[in-house]
Amino acid sequence: MRRALLGLLMAMSSAGAMEPLSDSALSAVRGRDGVSFDLNGFAMSGDARVSYTAPNGASLYVEKFSASRSDSLLPFSDPFRLDIVPGAPGLADVINIAFPLNANAEQRWQMAYDWGVGANGVVREQGSVVVKDLVLTGGGLQFTTPQVNDGIAFGAALKMDIAQLSFQPRGREDASEAMVLSGIHLGGADGGAWQIANVASQPAVINALNDETGPRLHIGIDWPDARYGSGQAPAGSIAVDNISFVSPGQPTVDLGASRIGSIQIQYLDIKFKQ
Repeated sequence: MRRALLGLLMAMSSAGAMEPLSDSALSAVRGRDGVSFDLNGFAMSGDARVSYTAPNGASLYVEKFSASRSDSLLPFSDPFRLDIVPGAPGLADVINIAFPLNANAEQRWQMAYDWGVGANGVVREQGSVVVKDLVLTGGGLQFTTPQVNDGIAFGAALKMDIAQLSFQPRGREDASEAMVLSGIHLGGADGGAWQIANVASQPAVINALNDETGPRLHIGIDWPDARYGSGQAPAGSIAVDNISFVSPGQPTVDLGASRIGSIQIQYLDIKFKQ
């Protein structure tokens, strides 16, 4: 399967039309082969809605997601990298996506989405989440099959700065009422990327679990596994330069800064109840 996928990626990256690869070409494919891609000038928007509905009919949705990214001065000088690499001994292969290093913070993301909830026949719009100048500097994502059960196993490493994150109950175009977090900084306690999860040493998973009440959406991060690492969860750091609340006709409530110098996720288990 890995050779077939890599062969397809190689064919797509060629200058000519797509064509089947011979057995000899496929046999030459190695785990380090992959593709690089840039997102200079990327922009997207639409009315699509993603929702989760519990067995009792209550629902949560996000919709109208939009995102755009500023250009680097030198296009394709610092691309994303996607490849399929061998997993740890005895584990499945891993789809690995490495983020740009973005050392000069030239690549900046702008994002927004709306969200709401529904229950007992009433759907209530809860407002918008607006992200301004999100900068990723290194890190990446991993995807593979879980070691147990079904679903998707993933890993994530992040070094991220956000100029402003706003929760706006009146919508993305009206910031007159909002909770605003300015200057968010997330990364490893050592100054690098914070490895929140790893598909081998501390896998995260998204799946559906069944119990006596029926299926439930499950999101979790397993305990650190000493078979594939140190057995210790990596330490991260979170800082927010300013937290404030804005209301129409009222003085801004300024809560100042907040910082956690070292934080570890030893285990996470979230099950959406009915």
